[in-house]
Amino acid sequence: MKRFNRFMYPPWLKRCRAIAAQFCIPFCIFQGIRVIIFPTTFDALLLAVLILIATAIYMEIF
Repeated sequence: MKRFNRFMYPPWLKRCRAIAAQFCIPFCIFQGIRVIIFPTTFDALLLAVLILIATAIYMEIF
């Protein structure tokens, strides 16, 4: 089984990760406000997924 090293990612994947890191927190804030105003199941699930992605990016899990 091949192990992945985050320093060996191709440049395009590093760029995508950096872009996602910049936009993740503003999207979480927007989605959180949207959930407070219009609480739907889909919006709540989307907010949970966005928070998990933001946590994974900032804790450098992937």
